[in-house]
Amino acid sequence: MKSIIILGDGMADEPIAALGGKTPLQFAHTPYMDKLAELGVTGRLKTVADGFHPGSEVANMSVLGYDLPTVYEGRGVLEAASIGYDLKPGEMAMRCNLVCVEGETLKNHSAGHISTQEADELIHFLNERLGSECIHFFTGVSYRHLLVIKGGDKRLNCTPPHDIPLQPFRPFLIQAEVPEAQDTADLLNDLIVKSQQLLPAHPVNQKRLAEGKDPANSIWPWSPGYRPAMQTMQQMYGFKRGAVISAVDLIRGIGVYAGLRIINVEGATGLYDTNYEGKAQAAIEALQTDDFVYLHVEASDEAGHEGDVALKIKTIEDLDKRVIGPIFEELQKWEQPVAMAVLPDHPTPCAIRTHTNAPVPFLIYKPGETPDAVTRFDEYSVTQGKYGILEKNEFIKALL
Repeated sequence: MKSIIILGDGMADEPIAALGGKTPLQFAHTPYMDKLAELGVTGRLKTVADGFHPGSEVANMSVLGYDLPTVYEGRGVLEAASIGYDLKPGEMAMRCNLVCVEGETLKNHSAGHISTQEADELIHFLNERLGSECIHFFTGVSYRHLLVIKGGDKRLNCTPPHDIPLQPFRPFLIQAEVPEAQDTADLLNDLIVKSQQLLPAHPVNQKRLAEGKDPANSIWPWSPGYRPAMQTMQQMYGFKRGAVISAVDLIRGIGVYAGLRIINVEGATGLYDTNYEGKAQAAIEALQTDDFVYLHVEASDEAGHEGDVALKIKTIEDLDKRVIGPIFEELQKWEQPVAMAVLPDHPTPCAIRTHTNAPVPFLIYKPGETPDAVTRFDEYSVTQGKYGILEKNEFIKALL
């Protein structure tokens, strides 16, 4: 049986008083998720392994069944794979955000969701001014970019910028975890300081300020690692061909190492204005030739980071109506059954505007299988589901 996972990044949340004590997922109108929950079996999945930070790279790799203590090497290496950079022995890759700071405060992690075109100018500028034989900046998407340090030591304590919005940034500068990594920490903190001296006067940022937009006036490197040793999903689970659909470099990078072909969808942005219909159609077309499709939608996570409850509800409803619905309706016409799974990777509660490690709700619908008693899909209804709480590769094995 072919399979598709539809993942709403950061879709899970916590009860919100303004919603009558409901979560955005409970409050949203989600007839297709509820229908699939009623037809399928449900439970919760622990996506953040013990000792790991609840990042999207950790959670999405867990959803796909990877053993984090064995293969995890941070976000940077995954984003390097996504943009086609072949990380070499002795090189350390890091995710490098363009962020907005005001005085001593990190205002936001995304430089006001700067466009890729604007960011590309700034990354090339930084590479010219701060790059060297050992330091290279590479353009990614929007605010998400790549920094490669030759000879870097990954034993660093780095704070994701989306964890500290509206907080003083200096207490969260990079720290060495061992004395041998101090030179690398000093180098990276020096790059942060120098970027704050160079970026404000750049024409891109001057134009953004004139338009009332947040400037990208600092870099923020984090999540260091070396090239990982990952088996492909075909090697682990035996299917022949799979695909990943996402607007996010991180997820596409996981797909590269997982042996999944990358499908790019025009108009896919990683935000609430993404091309939902285009992603749904791409998934339907991929299922005609592939055994497995991983469809990732980032919008709810960004709404959570912004603390925007109304926007988060909208992104959840858009996912249901514009992605899950069309895929489900199309698959009902097929003679060959297709298993469907829906879940978030982690919660991104609007109240705290960052990720948590709470188990996430999931549903698995396989035509012909006996359903459990759950009839709604949300964080609390699935606690009565057949699967209880799964972890490690138990979810993906149950699906495949």
